[in-house]
Amino acid sequence: MSTILPMRHVKVKWVWISSLLTMLLTVLGVVNPIHAQPVHHARSVCGGGMVTTGTHYESLLSGGLTRHYLVHIPAAYDGHTPLSVVLSLHGFASYGADQEKWSQWTPIADRENFIVVYPEGTGLPLQWNAGNSSYMNKTVDDVAFFTDLFDHFDTTYCIDDARIFVTGFSNGGGMTNRLACELSGRIAAIGTVSGAYSPFAGGCTPVRPIPVITFHGDADPIVNYNGDANQNFPPIKDWVANWAQRNGCKQGPETIALPDAITDVTAIAYHDCQLNAEVQFYTIHGGGHSWPGGMPTVPAQIIGKTASDFNASEIMWTFFQQHGMTPLP
Repeated sequence: MSTILPMRHVKVKWVWISSLLTMLLTVLGVVNPIHAQPVHHARSVCGGGMVTTGTHYESLLSGGLTRHYLVHIPAAYDGHTPLSVVLSLHGFASYGADQEKWSQWTPIADRENFIVVYPEGTGLPLQWNAGNSSYMNKTVDDVAFFTDLFDHFDTTYCIDDARIFVTGFSNGGGMTNRLACELSGRIAAIGTVSGAYSPFAGGCTPVRPIPVITFHGDADPIVNYNGDANQNFPPIKDWVANWAQRNGCKQGPETIALPDAITDVTAIAYHDCQLNAEVQFYTIHGGGHSWPGGMPTVPAQIIGKTASDFNASEIMWTFFQQHGMTPLP
């Protein structure tokens, strides 16, 4: 007699198999999740020191653990002009290099001259302590890690502290949400894709309103658009509305007009928010668990459809340019 597993068991089983296969190929030298592009030249940092441009792997001691991240410094970096920083967080069982490929932030950073960072979680498989879900590490203090990382940026790179933006995919989207709640004093705005949002100790109590832009497929087979009580994931529309309420938005939701080239997408926005902290929500109709415009590393049979007629990172960057951190009154 054959046994048919519930879908949530199939999903978890696939994630673990995929992670174990990646680790095995890494050990055999077939796959190297920690890759680096050729570096260019070194330039002085604001206040002294040297920084090597290009893409390279770095580490930082935080909470007694050696934490890792991939960083890309654009070739135009001069060490004197403070640059924006975009952090892009990977999903469950992925690496920073995977997130770089999926999100395609690096070419945008080169074109627009900002620093992009792909931090990595902990554990095997890698994951973030983003909340109360079985997909999330609940023992490591990832909020402290990002606090240490921001401090490290201040002393290492020439950055604009009012223009630090955080983005994330899936479990990384959940971590992005948590950082917006707990480190809103240091983050100008956030952007998430297929985010896995679940409650965490202390709840969401940001010290300032924070602009939010998010994307989610309504056919996502991993993080259900309509919520998942078994994983403590809320309906995505409710999560968006809660951020609009926190930000004190008085208007919306209102439809965002999109270019004709973008099909099967509905976008809404909440306006007239405190400190201009608007909230935008893009629903990809028929979209799966993937980064629109990115390069999937998992078969479509598992994650569903990836939208290819627009790039979520490009839309996020336009949003971020309009939402640098506004001083509190």
